[in-house]
Amino acid sequence: MTKTNINIINQIKGDSIMLNIKIVSWAAGTFTSVSFILCVIYGLVTPESIHMHQFLEIVLPAFEWISVGSFFLGLIESFAWGAYIGLVYVPIYNFFYKRWGSATA
Repeated sequence: MTKTNINIINQIKGDSIMLNIKIVSWAAGTFTSVSFILCVIYGLVTPESIHMHQFLEIVLPAFEWISVGSFFLGLIESFAWGAYIGLVYVPIYNFFYKRWGSATA
């Protein structure tokens, strides 16, 4: 039986499994990139008084509202923040899973 089949069986039975750092990092990076794109689109179609360009400028270093170069810089920085979250979160989660997760399952 392959590792993938075992993971599928564990998921069907409801057993939790440890997280894969590559999958979570890519998923979080993609999520934050899509969120950035949606924020920019929202900012372009709404009046300036109700969109979040100031927030984006604060959390994304060197990002300024809005030019083509700044958009791509913000997109890259957004992905990097999401990947960073995955890279930090997964080892912490897996540490606690190894310590307490298997005992409660």
